[in-house]
Amino acid sequence: MCCTTNAAECECPTYEITLKWWKSPWSLRMSLLPNYSGARISGCWTLTSDGRGAGDGSLDRLLPSVSTGLSPRKRTTSQCKSEPPLLRTSKRTIYTAGRPPWYNEHGTQSKEAFVIGLCGGSASGKTTVARKIIEALDVPWVVLLSMDSFYKVLSSEQQSRAARNDYNFDHPDAFDFDLLTHTLRKLKQGKSVKIPVYDFTTHGRQKEWKTVYGASVIIFEGIMAFVDKELLQLLDMKIFVDTDSDIRLVRRLRRDITERGRDIEGVIKQYNKFVKPAFEQYIEPTMRLADIVVPRGGGNMVAIDLIVQHVHSQLEERELSVRAALASAHQAQPLPQTLSVLESTPQVKGMHTIIRNKETSRDEFIFYSKRLMRLLIERALSFLPSQRHVVQTPQGEDYEGRTFHGKRITGVSILRAGETMEPALRAVCKDVRIGKILIQTNQDTGEPELHYLRLPKDISEDHVILMDCTVSTGAAAMMAVRVLLDHDVQEDKILLVSLLMAEMGVHSVAYAFPQVKIITTAVDKKVNDLFHIIPGIGNFGDRYFGTDAPPDWSDDETDEPSY
Repeated sequence: MCCTTNAAECECPTYEITLKWWKSPWSLRMSLLPNYSGARISGCWTLTSDGRGAGDGSLDRLLPSVSTGLSPRKRTTSQCKSEPPLLRTSKRTIYTAGRPPWYNEHGTQSKEAFVIGLCGGSASGKTTVARKIIEALDVPWVVLLSMDSFYKVLSSEQQSRAARNDYNFDHPDAFDFDLLTHTLRKLKQGKSVKIPVYDFTTHGRQKEWKTVYGASVIIFEGIMAFVDKELLQLLDMKIFVDTDSDIRLVRRLRRDITERGRDIEGVIKQYNKFVKPAFEQYIEPTMRLADIVVPRGGGNMVAIDLIVQHVHSQLEERELSVRAALASAHQAQPLPQTLSVLESTPQVKGMHTIIRNKETSRDEFIFYSKRLMRLLIERALSFLPSQRHVVQTPQGEDYEGRTFHGKRITGVSILRAGETMEPALRAVCKDVRIGKILIQTNQDTGEPELHYLRLPKDISEDHVILMDCTVSTGAAAMMAVRVLLDHDVQEDKILLVSLLMAEMGVHSVAYAFPQVKIITTAVDKKVNDLFHIIPGIGNFGDRYFGTDAPPDWSDDETDEPSY
């Protein structure tokens, strides 16, 4: 993921990332198309622009009681660990490390994102400190969220005052605290959120909002970051950036003149009338609420190192082990009622005989796999809601039939093996929308990790067919379902389809998500110590694409890459 979403800074609407699956490189092109919610290669989402504060009004939720301050911080060795896989250029860093599970074996979120609040006067260097923290953390899935994105929409009269530098942007009432609190709470809970984009030239929100998802660490910065009581409760760590007022004025002059097209007289007028009084009345008093005060801003590396050590220790304490829990759960339980297995007719049994045979050629493997996929997709469609529909035949007679009762059908494939099922879905669903999720197994921890996702807009309203070719423990399928739920897809609108599943995987998904419908062509009873389905089908992706499997491959998700 690009390290910025500021169009003025970002020069990379498209990346070409090559993930190498042993002997066969697989190129994954990510064009940031407007009809998609965004791509993720576990990087740093940034939504920021140095800004101002605002308006007039009541202060019912302002200035909470004083916190107890700093608590002892234990020193961590996490900074000594090896760096995650990175792609670095002169202008950006793209992380290729994945996001580990943020939920437990029950499918519910068991850890929230760690939220750092950064407060300080206008042009105090909050964004610089935030970027220094991100750079020193050197971990993926960090979100930088700016309070400037949440200025209220101005009326025509307020727009006129703003054009004359006569509107107070440095007052708490200028911010939409309700939207801000709602957004930060959802992001902390691991949900997908939409962030408004504020245009400082027009003093209004742009039409297109940014979609952000998947934060392990959230850095929230703004001049009023500590002013709202409800917002303050969401912050796990509070940092105040203390910079001399003369330095802040010089920075503000430089920024507003060069970046925002303002004149010197207007900037000074606004500073003296609004910015300076607001700092003294609303911002400076909140310094006492901070856990850490950082003098001199981004140049204070001692303070930044202290912050980074604490965040690393918090992340280590929140690590989860999901696959081990799945392997020991739900033993000897009856298969759930949400499972539907394709009838084992002689044709279906014969196709399984061919694709399970290790001597089957690649061409035959592909041919008979596609036949099974078509039958599987047709079976899955029968579980979609339908309603009575009467049409007139060419003979002038009425025919009472059925039609789909829903807004849309969307297919989501778990890359790479699940992608082979897309043609079967497209063949029977005209104009179906397709999304993609890339999940890999971490070779050190054995846990699934989310590396990439691209989902169509407004997927929350759709019936989703989630496709993967094999499911053993269910770890990857559970992560994919959790991603869909985080994007507000209703659980009872998700259909998981797979050519072959192990009983363990069926139980894992059904126990965690009892409303998800599971459709497969066969269920095998065992999973060995390497998480291979027994008797199984082998590594589906490698047999289909003609690549070589690594020695420790798993049936459970997409084929493991070698970086």
